[in-house]
Amino acid sequence: MQRLVIDALEDVKAQDIKVFNTSHITSLFDRVIIASGSSNRQTRALAASVVDSARTHKIPIVAYEGEDTGEWVLVDLGDVVVHCMQPSIRQYYNLEEVWGDKPVRVKLLPQSTQPVIGHSFDLDDE
Repeated sequence: MQRLVIDALEDVKAQDIKVFNTSHITSLFDRVIIASGSSNRQTRALAASVVDSARTHKIPIVAYEGEDTGEWVLVDLGDVVVHCMQPSIRQYYNLEEVWGDKPVRVKLLPQSTQPVIGHSFDLDDE
């Protein structure tokens, strides 16, 4: 399932994909996958690609949230939870710190390892 998610994200040009083993932290899921998109439209497309791929492979979708704004879209596939985030939201919530103590080495396309270049902002300034 992990490869299926990564392939679906890469199909839509996800950037800065990170995969974390969470089985030692929680029994609810085994992997957290975080990916960045450069716009609301792209984060929605990333999540939609994962959902479409899961449906094609008859994998149940437990939750699909955040597509209304597209800043942070979550797809829960049971054993794998996918976070598609805009860089500023990703930086602010820093999920890598929460889930990231056991990164999983996976083969990624070169574009998928690059962080999204853009502005960052502090949500406290709003």
